[in-house]
This record gives sequence, structure tokens and C-alpha cells, in this order.
Amino acid sequence: MLEFRILGPVEVWDDGRQLQLGGPKQRAVLALLLLDAGRVVSTDRLIDLLWGEQPPPTAATSLQNFVSQLRKLLGADVLVTKPPGYRLDIEPEQLDLERFRRLVQAAKFREALALWRGPALADLAFEPFAQNEIARLEELRLAALERRIEADLETGRHAELIGEIEVLVREHPLREKLRRFLMLALYRAGRQAEALQAYHDARRVLVDELGIEPSAGLQQLHGAILRQDPELELDGSVPQRTLDPVAEVVETMLAGRLVPVLGADVAELAAHLSE
Repeated sequence: MLEFRILGPVEVWDDGRQLQLGGPKQRAVLALLLLDAGRVVSTDRLIDLLWGEQPPPTAATSLQNFVSQLRKLLGADVLVTKPPGYRLDIEPEQLDLERFRRLVQAAKFREALALWRGPALADLAFEPFAQNEIARLEELRLAALERRIEADLETGRHAELIGEIEVLVREHPLREKLRRFLMLALYRAGRQAEALQAYHDARRVLVDELGIEPSAGLQQLHGAILRQDPELELDGSVPQRTLDPVAEVVETMLAGRLVPVLGADVAELAAHLSE
């Protein structure tokens, strides 16, 4: 059975053998049909997506040639002509994108993410249609990755997640959910001062880049960390590390592990000690 892959470079495999797909435009035709697998994609739409608003006079002929070559490779029962265009007839499990979606729906996030071999449609990044599709598919990957991290946090893997989340925050600095995960992982690992600093880093980026304050959810998490809210712990207990909150700030600063947190946080931490 043929296997189609677009979560990375576009590939087609047949019983363990990778098929040769031809040049970029021919691969792009296949990718467009795969993105709408089971549905008719009109000739006009294919030409528009492949060549933009000013296609060459030979565009229709070139498209026919690309389809002909793909049909020889895949089979006439797979790539069919259906006015006003063409349709790729495959089962959902033959396409890695559909397998990814089903695994995510089943909350099998690690298996789903393992299907990715790099950026989606990686070999077609410079095709006119590809940027929007690549961004859409990347958003699906990030959403699944966030759900996997959230599930891992709920199973107590906070300490081992910190490094991974820090990398993701650097790559996607405006995604508040990743910032929230980092704050929570740091706090649960007994690193309260660094969790507070992570909030201030998030606020600075959001204000500087977008001119907005952090969301209510991020602000509430910040307040909960300041209060050492037991609800932040998996078992509802207080944090395992019982170091005095102000002392922890001082200790962390002296160790050179982060830039000083805002004075308001120190004052608020001290106020909580006297409650």
C-alpha cells in the first residue's frame, strides 16, 4: 500500500521503497492534491496556487504533464481525472497528516509528534502556495506539542521538561502557553524565584513586541506562585522546597543564576511571610 508523507519533505513510499517524485512543481502538484485528498481540486485552482496571478502560457500543458507523470507513478486508480480537475483517492491512514490528527484526537501525543521529520512540506518552502500551508501545519504541531507538555507536567515530569520548554520559549517567544508551562515547571521544581523571573521575561517581551500586558491567566499564575498556592502542586501540598521566599530570591541572585527580580515581587513575598 502506498504511504504518503508531507510532515517533512514530500515523500511517497511503496512497501518500504521510496518513489522518485520528479522536480519541485510536480511534487507541489502532489502536495496540493494530498492536502485536499478525497476532494476534487480544480485545474484553475491548481494553476493559481502553482504559478500565482500571472501563470505562464504553458501552465495548463505543464500541469497536465505533471499529472500524467504522477499517475504513471501512483496508478490511474489513485490519481483520477474528475471535472473540473483532479482527485487523489487514498485512505486516511495512507497520509501521515491524517494519522497525526487521529493520534492527537486519541491523546497519543508522542506517537503523533514522532511522525514529523522536520518542517512540513520542507522541500517546497519556496513554492507560492506553501507558506500559508506550512504555517497552518506548524500550528497543528505546536498545539500537539503543548498538549504533550501539559500531560507530562501532570505526571510530575516538571524537572526534566524545563530545558525543553526553555528552548521552545526562545523559538516561540510570544506563545503564552509555553511561558505558563515554564513558570509552572520551574515552580514545581522548587525554583520559585526563577519562575517569577520567567513571568517578568514574558511581560517584557509582550509589552515590547506587541504593546500588551500578559493575559489574565498568566497574571493569575504569577500571583499564585507568589502566594505559594498549594493548588499549583500535583498533590495539593506545599512546594517540596521550603526555603524562605525572600531568602530564595537572594540565594538565587547571589548564585548568579538570573537577573534580579523586580523589587515589587520581593516586597510582596515579604508581605506573605508576615500573614
